[in-house]
Order: sequence, then structure tokens, then C-alpha cells
Amino acid sequence: MITEVPTADELRRHMTEQLESTGSIRSAVWRAAFLNVPRHTFVPDFTLRSQGRLHEYSQGDPAWLAAAYSDVSLLTQFDQDGTATSSSTQPSLMAQMLESLGVRDGDTVLEIGAGTGYNAALLSHRLGPDHVVTVDVDPELVAAAAARLRQAGYEPTLVAGDGTAGHPERAPYDRLLATCGVGRIPDAWRQQVHAGGVVVANIGFGIARLAIAADHSAGGKFLPGLATFMTARPTPDATGTTAKRLVQPMLTWSGQTREITAPVVLDAPGAQFLASLLHPQVNDFALVDDEGRQIRCLFDPVTSSWARITMTGVMAARLDHGGPRDLWAEREPLLTQWRDAGRPGHQRYGLTVSSEGVHTLWLDEPDGVGWRLPDWRP
Repeated sequence: MITEVPTADELRRHMTEQLESTGSIRSAVWRAAFLNVPRHTFVPDFTLRSQGRLHEYSQGDPAWLAAAYSDVSLLTQFDQDGTATSSSTQPSLMAQMLESLGVRDGDTVLEIGAGTGYNAALLSHRLGPDHVVTVDVDPELVAAAAARLRQAGYEPTLVAGDGTAGHPERAPYDRLLATCGVGRIPDAWRQQVHAGGVVVANIGFGIARLAIAADHSAGGKFLPGLATFMTARPTPDATGTTAKRLVQPMLTWSGQTREITAPVVLDAPGAQFLASLLHPQVNDFALVDDEGRQIRCLFDPVTSSWARITMTGVMAARLDHGGPRDLWAEREPLLTQWRDAGRPGHQRYGLTVSSEGVHTLWLDEPDGVGWRLPDWRP
């Protein structure tokens, strides 16, 4: 029995219909973009993570084309330690973020993070290439994305540089879309967007949609779903401290010790969302020791402060920590407040960034219960 292999057009149509059925695509203009822009052109080779394993695909692989149109993130670049540094974002998340921009005909969009160029192609299809500017820190990624965009018939402006600085030469913009992760919204992004414009960005584990006010303050709520993008890098060769390097040290370091009671389950999505906003620079990962006990590990690469939380009961734990910061003492009050508020979902939270750059997290309303997030710059 011979089974006919679906074409790229058929796979793209199927993916688009799926994105519509789940509500990720909500408008005809973005439906047209996803139907017409060939994702496979931008990912000639990539890696998929499935069930904890990595699977590589290339154009010579019979499964490559179907994998390119699956609703998953495709890893496209790794550093020397094997950590992914670029990807093609999950299409459903891309569609959700593009829809949330609320672009209008004639709007100019600054995209932070060129990646493969696929997202810039979608924006170019919707607005025209002259209205799209994309910045990426990696010149090699920019060159590859530009070539693939030309192959697909689009030539937006691509710039190699520090995305956290934006691109003031073409400012002001009507919209800014960041497809990289940041710990705090850079001042340059707010300053380079028109009053009345919108910034959509990944901050911590959330995607914030922020409206820009006349004084270039910003505010808005978090979108549905949690997500993390590759962290914005100041230079192409910048690397962070990976959890893989920290596992052995975190199990052996000794410091101050005390018994604590965790207010919530520490790996609950809501707890992790809040922790990512409070401690954007802190490596945060879980281990299991030889006795089967759950361990939460925190490490601040800036101050070398660390905390090891070993669960000794349902909520009882032993805290070992060292360094100038007591990371658990900083985190525990926010988790306790979340518990006492009834563990609200992340969509009930919002973010305000003042004209001076002060970030305030709030629940339900900007003038309601709020927490000033500590200042942090990479």
C-alpha cells in the first residue's frame, strides 16, 4: 500500500487550521500570513526535544517536512555546552503574541530576536517588509535569516546588535515584539515606542502585553499560557551559568542551615511564575537526592548566593544557604501572599513599569495589591 506524502502546502494549511481551532489565530489577516509563509524555508535543519531526548532533522530526512509544521519549538542553534541559543518558536505561541500586538495597516514593528527569520516573515506578510525592523545580537543568525527571508520573498530591515538597546535609528515604532526573554523591560524599548503603542515581551515565565503611556511608562496584564524564550544576550558569545554545571556543587556546598515550612509546593506553575519575576537572574532547578527527597536549588551568579531546599516532609524542609543574599528569605513572602490570596492564576496578574523603570507586579488591578520587583540589569 502506497501512502501519499503530504506537501508543504497541505501541511501548512493543516497547521493553520489547528491554530484556528485552538483560538491561537483569531483574525483573517494572521490566518493569511500563516497560510502563505513557508515555515520549512526557515528551518532547513533543527532539533526537537521529545520525552527528554533530542532528535535531529534535516532536509534529507523523510520526516523533516512534517516535523517543521508541527506545533512545537524547533531548536536551531546550540553553544559549546550544548545549551540551545536560538529556535523557531512554537507556532501557537507565535500566533497568540502576534494577535495580541493589535497591529493596524501602516504600523511599524520592531522585533527583538531575529532567530530563523520566520516571525519577521509573518510580520512582513501582514504589514509589508518596509514596516518591519528585526534586531538580533548574533551576526551569523542575522545573515542566515536575511538569506531565508529573501528566498521566501521578504526583505525587512535586519540589524545585528544588542536587542535590549532596540534600534533608535528607525524609532519611534507602533509596536514592539520581543521573541527573547528578559528579566526586566529595558528602558530603550519603552522610549522607542509611540505613546499608545504596545510592547509584547517574555518576562520571567510570562508573556506581558504592555500599553505605552504618554510619559513612556507601561502597563498591562499577562497573556494566557506560560512560556520562556532564549534569554537576551548582550554579545553573541555571552553564556550563562547552566544548571548542568551547578548540580554537583549545589549538592555539596555547606553554609547556614535552618528548618523551614514551605508555604506552597515550590514547583507549582503559579509559584514558578512568581519566582521567575522576583528572581529573573537566579538559576532555579530541582533535583532528587539518593534518598529520593525533592531538592530545590537556587543560585545567583551575580553574588554567588545560593540556597538548597531539601523537602523532609509534606511541606517541611531544611534550608541550607550561603552568600550575601538570603534567596529564600526574599522569595518566601511573595509565595505566602500567593497562597493567602487563594493561589490565583497568572492571568490575574499584571505589570506596571514606571517612567523611571520601576517594575511593579499587581493582582487584578494596577491600584490593587502590588509588589515592587527588585531592580535588575544584566
